[in-house]
Amino acid sequence: MRILFVIITICFNLNLIAQNITGAWSGNLDIQGQEMELIFHFEKEDNEYIGTLDIPSQGAIGIPIEKIEISQKKQLSLSLMGGTITYEGILDNGLITGKFKQGAIELDLNLNKTEMKKPGNINLPSSEEALELLAAQETGNYKYSVEDYFARPASSSFKLSPNGKYMSFRKKDENLKNHVYVKNVSSGEENRIIVEGEELIRGYGWANEERLVYVMDKGGNEDYHLFAINIDGSNQKELTPYDGVKVNILELLKEDKNHMIISMNMNNPQVFEPYKINIITGEIEQLYENKDLESPIDGYVFDKNGELRAYSKLKDGVKYELFYKMDDDNFKLIHETNWDESFYISSFNYASDNKHEAYVVSNLQTDKTEIFSYDLSKNKVVKKLFSNDQYDVSGISISRNRNWELDYFSYEGEKYNLVPVSDYFKKLHSRLSEEFENYDFYISDKTDDESQYLIYVTSDKLYGKYYFFDVEKNEIKLLFDLMPQLNEEDMSTMKPIKFKSRDGLTIHGYITLPKSAINGEKVPVIVNPHGGPQGIRDSWGFNPEAQLFASRGYATLHVNFRISGGYGKEFLRKGFKEIGRKAMNDVEDGLQYVIEQGWVDAEKVAIYGASHGGYAVLRGLTKTPELYSCGIDYVGVSNLYTFMQSMPAYWKPYLEIIKAIWYDEDNAEEKKIMDEVSPVFHIDKITKPLFVIQGANDPRVNIDESDQIVSGLRAKGVDVPYMVKYDEGHGFGKEENMMDLYKAMMGFLAQNLKN
Repeated sequence: MRILFVIITICFNLNLIAQNITGAWSGNLDIQGQEMELIFHFEKEDNEYIGTLDIPSQGAIGIPIEKIEISQKKQLSLSLMGGTITYEGILDNGLITGKFKQGAIELDLNLNKTEMKKPGNINLPSSEEALELLAAQETGNYKYSVEDYFARPASSSFKLSPNGKYMSFRKKDENLKNHVYVKNVSSGEENRIIVEGEELIRGYGWANEERLVYVMDKGGNEDYHLFAINIDGSNQKELTPYDGVKVNILELLKEDKNHMIISMNMNNPQVFEPYKINIITGEIEQLYENKDLESPIDGYVFDKNGELRAYSKLKDGVKYELFYKMDDDNFKLIHETNWDESFYISSFNYASDNKHEAYVVSNLQTDKTEIFSYDLSKNKVVKKLFSNDQYDVSGISISRNRNWELDYFSYEGEKYNLVPVSDYFKKLHSRLSEEFENYDFYISDKTDDESQYLIYVTSDKLYGKYYFFDVEKNEIKLLFDLMPQLNEEDMSTMKPIKFKSRDGLTIHGYITLPKSAINGEKVPVIVNPHGGPQGIRDSWGFNPEAQLFASRGYATLHVNFRISGGYGKEFLRKGFKEIGRKAMNDVEDGLQYVIEQGWVDAEKVAIYGASHGGYAVLRGLTKTPELYSCGIDYVGVSNLYTFMQSMPAYWKPYLEIIKAIWYDEDNAEEKKIMDEVSPVFHIDKITKPLFVIQGANDPRVNIDESDQIVSGLRAKGVDVPYMVKYDEGHGFGKEENMMDLYKAMMGFLAQNLKN
């Protein structure tokens, strides 16, 4: 009995220590008179202690602690970075007193338990009651609710296993969680394989016939982790259990089914390096080192066998160098380009006898990107394969099953365009065009032998349907209607438009008009600038926001202003150093165009956008407040200085490019422009109602951007509804949060455009 008592006592002591140590502990290192804050985070998981280290001043977040030991005498010992860093201390009365060691350096470090605060100023967000009252301002009796447009489909994300024996999909439960199921195609049996908990499954796919991979982050922080699981639910494994590390998938390696190639910023938060990872065991091998931080490697090109064949380096922050592996295994510089030019390897041409032949997308000699067959060893064009006079082209599809035959090219103009090449695909495309006339259709997935296809069908009025296409039987069957509650005949048309800006530049865009406008009524309009801004564009197709707005009698205007993608490099360049200025002029000129057409009411105009679009809202309300009745800023930039200072560590190598796109505060003239176009410095000009929305964990647009504009306006006595979700990042991903957002938004619009 005495032995049992001792065991119980030890367990009790350990639990007591755990209770004391679990949480966040912070302290400062004194390094030659300069203080450096360290924050340790401790948790208990499966009777073991785990933890991470943050060094905020160095942009290092979530460094894994590899070893944590706690003795009965309340002695704490831990190590990290392969044992190169250690800390030993004694816990007493809420204080840990100890020594921090790194190599030959030994420093005193005392840690105090600290309460980790929610991001931002917690006193600023509006109460739930206030936001519910705002939502209640929409009182109309409408056929379709907010939920009808924005509730996640009952099933979605359909995928075929490589051999076609199984189909996977996501299915929503009563708690709005979207789990992943696998269905045996022949038997019809389906099983839940991946369970979605508090954190969202941001994406998933088939790694091979027997195993799925998926990615998750924490609360929208975009530090993606990679997981894998067998299709029977066994051997579930977190492949990259590294806090504060972001994972990108580079190659799935169909020729090596047990491995894939990823990149991670594990060794340095600012740069990514490639790794070969075993998706069964988690064993990982670093393939290349990103050593030169002054000119870091920006991208890696692997072939189908997982061999590194090329990489690009960012030189002087504004140029790209493409290095290619020659027959002697040495990497040779073959191209140096400006950052705003394109020359990249889309795929190697495995059908060619020349192993150095590749499909390259380039605009070095032209304004628009074109697709070439290119000999990388000789550094010359073999043949130009495809181009378009008006739009950039970049899409290319190759058949692995038919000896790497080239199937089609694609590009985006006013609508998505697909150009068949192979005889096989011409027949397939003809069959699908006949079946889905007047709709856009996309090959969503296919089996390795190309006997079965998943076809995704959509339009400006159809949210989307999945069809199963059995090629051998020539049968096309409806698999799933994602939004059956939305009748096409009730939806509004998205019309492509084209107009001249005030300086003569041709600008493209889209207008979605409610049926009352079609009948000749002038209606309120919501101007919706897109995010980015560089290289991003609005596209034709089903837009849930525009359709919701149309159902309430509002038109929606999308303008692909200068700097938008797809219209050539000169159009892109015309937007550099013009954000908040000529780019904003284009938006205003688009508004003037739709007013002149007699479609919309010039006295009832809202401006709404997210990210750069949110910035455009704030800029619009300070630049031309007379144009707008109200604005809705969703995760938008308010202060160009703090925006650039708070960007994630892995954006830092691109700071010179960001300055070239936006502005450089070290340039006196451009600093004046930054003062001019940063909305936070012109709060007095915001005279129209504003609604602000923010995800607290946003790594791109820090919550401080929204806090600044809200606190500034509130200080002047202006009431600003402010919605903050503390489990979201750069845009809301959780269904319940999206419902709150759009209900409040519709109440705000009703209050300011109708009442």
